[in-house]
Amino acid sequence: MISLDSFLQQAAKMQASDLHLISNLPPFIRVKGQLNELSKTVLKASDIELLVKKSIGDEQFAKFSKLKELDLAYEITDGTRFRINFLWEKNNISLAARTIPFEIPTMEDIEMPEIMYDLCNYNRGLILLTGPTGCGKSTSLASMINYINQNRRTNIVTFEDPIEFVFKPIKSIIRQRQLGTDMLSFEDGLTHVLRQDPNVIMVGEMRNLETIAATLTLAETGHLVFATLHTYSAAQTIDRIIDIFPPHQQNQVRMQMSITLRGVIAQRLLPNTSDGRVAAREILINTPAIANLIRENKVAQINTSIQTSAKEGMITMDTALNNLLKKGEITREVMEENSSVGKVKSRLL
Repeated sequence: MISLDSFLQQAAKMQASDLHLISNLPPFIRVKGQLNELSKTVLKASDIELLVKKSIGDEQFAKFSKLKELDLAYEITDGTRFRINFLWEKNNISLAARTIPFEIPTMEDIEMPEIMYDLCNYNRGLILLTGPTGCGKSTSLASMINYINQNRRTNIVTFEDPIEFVFKPIKSIIRQRQLGTDMLSFEDGLTHVLRQDPNVIMVGEMRNLETIAATLTLAETGHLVFATLHTYSAAQTIDRIIDIFPPHQQNQVRMQMSITLRGVIAQRLLPNTSDGRVAAREILINTPAIANLIRENKVAQINTSIQTSAKEGMITMDTALNNLLKKGEITREVMEENSSVGKVKSRLL
């Protein structure tokens, strides 16, 4: 009989990053960025409903049926962990599972630039990792948190939905809190964290106004805060945070951002020339010049400032792409598809 565990085991064996089960289609996996059929067997809606019920239990299934969405971490017998999103589509159950590696990669493993180590050594401020879904934000964030864990004596508190990488305390102590089981909401958890003597706080995702406001306040009150956001560039990230607030609060938020922000890392995961994937990163460091642009609402000028600030460790996405091309890690086609220059050219054709 088919089971969720058997599909997940096959996906892990084939080193897939994702597994998709959809009614009236065969199972699909994503390997090195490409979607492929895992088998030719078409799954009926009743097959998927049965395997989901058996895997998550009656209580969770009742919650899923009521809310129509469910995110959870799931572990199979060999210890491989997955982040799974259960959803409904066309009144049928579907799921998307993301593989979580056994080991947390080091910053060296994922070729983090030197300036990222400097960011991890701050005692306070806000560090944002941004990018589209599936660009490796969680992995990069985990590597930075574990770098602190290995090198500093701090109290780290994480807020996640669900918990993905499991940290083992080394020099730091770590509390990992999961939405739904350890806290009712991100806002509730962030409101009470000040009573838990934190040094470093990780917010899995800044989803709404309340979470963003609480995150900015924590960074302002003397903590090092890491968070993620689904934005495409450093400048867009700052715009998104400010624009989510009502107009009468935006000047205050600009001031908060100019003071608390340490850096923004906008990341994309691209196909490389070795049939794998490689990260391209745009990096913004909050220098006095950048802080002034944020305060004066001149976010449109930030990209120009990044271009002229390589000495401070900043790099635009276009420059990062060019560097990968020069090193032979990506093709010219990939570079042009992802660069602002390439997009302008394509619009003119």
